[in-house]
Amino acid sequence: MTVPNATAEVFWTAFRALPRKEREAVVEKLIQDEQFMEDLMDLVLLKQREQEPSRPLRAYLAEREGRL
Repeated sequence: MTVPNATAEVFWTAFRALPRKEREAVVEKLIQDEQFMEDLMDLVLLKQREQEPSRPLRAYLAEREGRL
């Protein structure tokens, strides 16, 4: 296990051990942070699209140019 993964596991375990109201307070604090929310949305999109086939950037740009 990598150091970042081990650190994440410790934080996750601590979070899960909190009483429900305290977990809700932590989540509320996180969602109030604009940068965190932007990063979280980016990660969700990447996770949702990870099974999509990739394509060359040039092909994407050519398709996009055709729509403009």
